[in-house]
Amino acid sequence: MEYRRPLDEGMLVLVLIVMVVLPRCDGREFVVGGKDGWVSRPSECYNHWAERNRFQVNDTLLFKYGKGNDSVLVVSKNDYYTCNTANPIQSLADGNSIFRFDRSGPFYFISGIPDHCNAGQRLPIVVLAIRPPTAAPPQQPSPGPFVPGEIVPSGTPPPPSSSGSARSSSGPGITLVGIIMATMSIGYVMGTP
Repeated sequence: MEYRRPLDEGMLVLVLIVMVVLPRCDGREFVVGGKDGWVSRPSECYNHWAERNRFQVNDTLLFKYGKGNDSVLVVSKNDYYTCNTANPIQSLADGNSIFRFDRSGPFYFISGIPDHCNAGQRLPIVVLAIRPPTAAPPQQPSPGPFVPGEIVPSGTPPPPSSSGSARSSSGPGITLVGIIMATMSIGYVMGTP
């Protein structure tokens, strides 16, 4: 019988947590219109469908429709509102069209058949901006000693309490390390193989 060290289990837990916590870079796929697909009279308005979802850079849209019966045009905002099919930015017509968001901002899709577009077969999407990781706020200089009766400007933290209590300011990274360490310790104490 092989005995595994608790550290091996801890490493497994660490790998699993990292896989879950780290953001995915490959994006998600959204089937436009859900079960209806890309049709002229969907059971749910495409605007409502888009409002229920959050789109990010690298996400993809899958437009499902009958090949040869319709198409998807990526158009300007003005062409979206006027259902103008004459100047598409991109045209998709294979019946299983995939469009990947390569930037944040608005995107506009319409049916290649003007009557379908006028009947509501058009889709506006706003892709969320990429947010860089937030840095810690700059440290403010410590206020001088507290003088009873002194007026302290708003936004200045109160003077430290002499009661000896302290607040923890640990972030999610510290908490994650604590969880990992606790898991490893429990396995070691219990002698779990």
